[in-house]
Amino acid sequence: MARRPLQIETPRGAVYHDENMKVVLKWNTREFVPKWTRKFSEAQKFVDSEVLRLSEPFIPLDTSMLIKSGILGTEVGSGTVRWIAPYAKFQYYGKVMIGKDSRSAWAKLGERKVVTSKKLTYHGGGERGSFWFDRMKTVHKDQIVEGVRRVIRETR
Repeated sequence: MARRPLQIETPRGAVYHDENMKVVLKWNTREFVPKWTRKFSEAQKFVDSEVLRLSEPFIPLDTSMLIKSGILGTEVGSGTVRWIAPYAKFQYYGKVMIGKDSRSAWAKLGERKVVTSKKLTYHGGGERGSFWFDRMKTVHKDQIVEGVRRVIRETR
């Protein structure tokens, strides 16, 4: 008689048996949930801090306030990294913005800005420029993933 394959159906546990054996699978939820919550929390802190650290060489540099706005705008471990400088969005997308009415890059106080098709020029040289997160991720994705694996292995 052919045996049925053993399958795990839910994390709550399951019972499998035939004429020769009985298997009871139970999750130890008292230890499993806190342990893996800790591991995932530490991994998220690692990812958030690495995104900030590894993005820095790609971020436009003039006064370094854009870089600092990422540190100020991010609660490490939250899963959301934000650069909160008022000009971060147009720096990220790399397009000049001008006042809707004044048509000047130096918009009047409270004047709404609109995006133009003209590309920004960046300070700081090297790899600094638009789409810094996407470009950082292309270069460092494997390094971040390996770091997450290490953090999960090492966290008790």
